[in-house]
Amino acid sequence: MNFITLDFETATSDRDSPCEIGLTFVRNGQIAGTQAWLIKPKSYPYFNSINVGIHGIKPQDVAHQPEFDQVWQTLKPLLQNQLVIAHNASFDMSVLRATLTTYRLPFPELQYACSVQFARQVWQGLPKYDLKSLCNRHQIRFQHHRAAADSRACAELTLKALEHTNCGRMEELPEKLKINFGRLFVGGYAASSVKKPPRAKKAFPV
Repeated sequence: MNFITLDFETATSDRDSPCEIGLTFVRNGQIAGTQAWLIKPKSYPYFNSINVGIHGIKPQDVAHQPEFDQVWQTLKPLLQNQLVIAHNASFDMSVLRATLTTYRLPFPELQYACSVQFARQVWQGLPKYDLKSLCNRHQIRFQHHRAAADSRACAELTLKALEHTNCGRMEELPEKLKINFGRLFVGGYAASSVKKPPRAKKAFPV
């Protein structure tokens, strides 16, 4: 069971303003390591105060950091042809797509899944499914809203979901977690989704 969990922090409300990315690598069902990169966003030196209040990253923290197109030279080989999981993947994947588009870089080939989507299927009936609430429930401690910590928490949460569903092989993951993988590919993408239960067949009078 190999996958990568991903988290972005952004400088503004614009999707193409990443200021930090974190990746956690899971190999053979074990966390193998976490890496994070600070990024100088296109909006620099402007950071929205609301965003700063959430993650604490300020313009001076990224003043001497590379922009995304330079960081991407390192990131692309790590993500290409991998399964990527993010908590609320619709946000993180939209940040990736928007930023690649801004820098006129082609999309990588990868599959992705959303841990919010499969958490709702695995642990049904919970009051909240945000990362902090789920991690509190599963005794996962982390520094919320920093990319390295959030990506690692997502990895730990995913491993608990796989254990809970007795999912030990990659090909079992969509069925056990009741999801459909999303995809990024050169020229487009397909969103991840929840598997719909089969419709009951209507009975007709004989």
